[in-house]
Amino acid sequence: MDDTQADNSYRVTANELRQFIERIERLDMEKKDLADQQKEVMAEAKARGYDTKVMRKVIALRKRDKDDIAEEEAVLEMYKEALGM
Repeated sequence: MDDTQADNSYRVTANELRQFIERIERLDMEKKDLADQQKEVMAEAKARGYDTKVMRKVIALRKRDKDDIAEEEAVLEMYKEALGM
């Protein structure tokens, strides 16, 4: 491989790498924008009197399987009973 071919190969790789990096950077900006929007929604809910801590728990629960939730709640109740709570 002569110097011209090596240089062209390097340039193509560098351009491709730059494209990947720029795509990741754009996605990071979008992720930050989404996080900011979520904060705004939570602030609005809090201003309307909702408990945002509980809302976050509800959101986390909605992502989980109902059977897993039921099993965890049953174990929690058993532990609470064992401790007299």
